[in-house]
Amino acid sequence: MVKIRLRRVGAKKKPSYRLVAADSRAPRDGAFIDIMGHYNPLTDPETVVINEEKALYWLRQGAQPTATAARLLSKVGIMEKFKIIKEKT
Repeated sequence: MVKIRLRRVGAKKKPSYRLVAADSRAPRDGAFIDIMGHYNPLTDPETVVINEEKALYWLRQGAQPTATAARLLSKVGIMEKFKIIKEKT
C-alpha cells in the first residue's frame, strides 16, 4: 500500500521533513515514489509547502496519509478538497 508520510532530512537536532508518497514497507528515510512538499517545524510559525495537484493525485490513487501527514494536509486545506471530490463521484 502507498502511504503519504514524512521523510526526515536536515542536520542533527535541526529536523526538516519532506512529504512523500512511499511504499508502506519502505523505511522512514528510505525509498519513496514522489515528493509532494516540505515541512519545517523549527520556524515560527511552522512552514508547510505542499503541491496540491500531486497530493490530490495520490489521494485519488488510494494513498493513505499518516496521522501527521493528514494534519498537515488538513492545515493547507487539501483534505477538505479531497472530501468534496470524493463525494461528487
